[in-house]
Amino acid sequence: MPRDVQIDGQRTPSPGTLQQISAKRQKTSGMAPLVPKPLHPPSGSSFPPRASRSPVAANPTPQNIPPPLTDEVSAVSDQGIGEKYVLVMVGLPARGKTHIARRLSRYLSFFHGADCKVFNAGDYRRSLFGAQQTSDFYDHSKPKYVEQRQQCCDAALKDVQGFLTGDKQQLRMAFFDATNTTKARRQLVSSRLQGVADRIIFIESILTDSKMAESNILASKVNMPDYVGMDSDSALQDFKNRVEEYEKVYEPLHPEEENDFKWIKLIDGGRRVVLNRMKGFLPMRMVQFLSNLHLQPQLFYFSRHGQSQYNQHMKIGGDSSLSAAGEKYARALARFAEDHICKGPTGEERKARLWTSSLKRTNETARWIKHPVMEDEEDLMERGGSAAAGCDGGGQGRGWVQMRPRIWKNLDELYAGICDGMTYEEIAETYPEEFACRKKDKLKYRYPRGESYLDVIHRLDPIVHEMESYQHPLLIIGHQGILRVLYAYFMGLDRSEAPKQSIPLNTVLKLTPKTYGCDEERFRLIDGVQPSQGHFESIGASGGTDTKAAEGSATSVVDPPSC
Repeated sequence: MPRDVQIDGQRTPSPGTLQQISAKRQKTSGMAPLVPKPLHPPSGSSFPPRASRSPVAANPTPQNIPPPLTDEVSAVSDQGIGEKYVLVMVGLPARGKTHIARRLSRYLSFFHGADCKVFNAGDYRRSLFGAQQTSDFYDHSKPKYVEQRQQCCDAALKDVQGFLTGDKQQLRMAFFDATNTTKARRQLVSSRLQGVADRIIFIESILTDSKMAESNILASKVNMPDYVGMDSDSALQDFKNRVEEYEKVYEPLHPEEENDFKWIKLIDGGRRVVLNRMKGFLPMRMVQFLSNLHLQPQLFYFSRHGQSQYNQHMKIGGDSSLSAAGEKYARALARFAEDHICKGPTGEERKARLWTSSLKRTNETARWIKHPVMEDEEDLMERGGSAAAGCDGGGQGRGWVQMRPRIWKNLDELYAGICDGMTYEEIAETYPEEFACRKKDKLKYRYPRGESYLDVIHRLDPIVHEMESYQHPLLIIGHQGILRVLYAYFMGLDRSEAPKQSIPLNTVLKLTPKTYGCDEERFRLIDGVQPSQGHFESIGASGGTDTKAAEGSATSVVDPPSC
């Protein structure tokens, strides 16, 4: 009896199994038999494209053009298994170091399977010597405080070493989140970690814009445990004094004197990036991510397409149009976008963006959204005049097109392969073994001739890079499988939790990513009654990674199955 093959934990049917499925499929539905393809192509060649099949009665509008294939190895396995990295943050206080460390840690954990942990020197200082320390604690001319800060550094580095010497087979990345403002300190850190870490990379954040630095202080520092019970003005002044103490001894990474180190220098939140000795896939992936990351607030709005004709019949996948209820939601979403996404808290107009997949149901859901042309202030400053009539679609010289549609094939729904266009009941009856395997592990299960959630995670990697670069609100009209992955990433969930997330129809999810966690709010736009102009029901909000309140409020929305 043919045995299925395990590739990095993902079950892929053997050619013999596919022949059995093909014969059963032909017998039960009259579809053309499948031709087994090799698991790996000949050396030096790429995988052949998935064959499209003609529509049949059971699946009249199949997903004929599946999402782009990725290389077999990179699509199902993680990079650098067993390697140990240390990412050492460098820079003055309030330069976004913790934000950068935590966001990069989140990205590497979710998309590359790394075991990441952030070791923050401030946490060790508060644990060892208490939170209520004034700026005198950071005076480098006072030996007592210099020694205490060194104790904090030693304790953190000891824990970093212990973390790295754990699982020998696991890709591990430790983030040492501290100022590390002197060459001597950086040399000490490097010498302590030699022999334990395979790669040590320094990441320096520099802000030349004093307004941006003060904004960071007001946004995150005056509310730290260090200033509990202190008024904001006094806290702000004390923190500025702390920064001044560090400025007295600050030595930025030097391109000649520290040429032997691997480092990334981020200037003004990624406006300029300088690299030294950065090579290899994963290090350069970090560089790309950090080049897109910035320190400004972000807003993301996620919405599934309106109810489709396949949703009505409980079919998965396909490329069907919207139902009447789906059209109703599309109009409600257009009003929500105009009244809420394209306007700020006080009603002022603001730039916003729109993404969809390449499938009909998402584009039909977006078709009622308006696209007025706005004057682009940055463009006006560059040209020294008024916005010309018309536009080129991206704010390049002729104004900004509000909610200009951008279509991504990477946002297409998880491809169900030979099960595309079937109901779950049909899958359970026709392919009971496949149905059982999927139920056992939805993350790693791959539909025959289709995709797994891990495959989807890998093809959404570049999407997240693009999202991280945006500063304007972004509305994504997508599919449940896709939005589950994006939601899990931004909410700080383990990727194994992604297939379990609730992304109901007729609902908009508003996410506000932050350094620690992500705030969430959900809006049900239609629920049997057409909402009045400008009014939409908020059905829950949560902060951080606790989404129970929002999900619990949304359970009354009846949801058809998805991949």
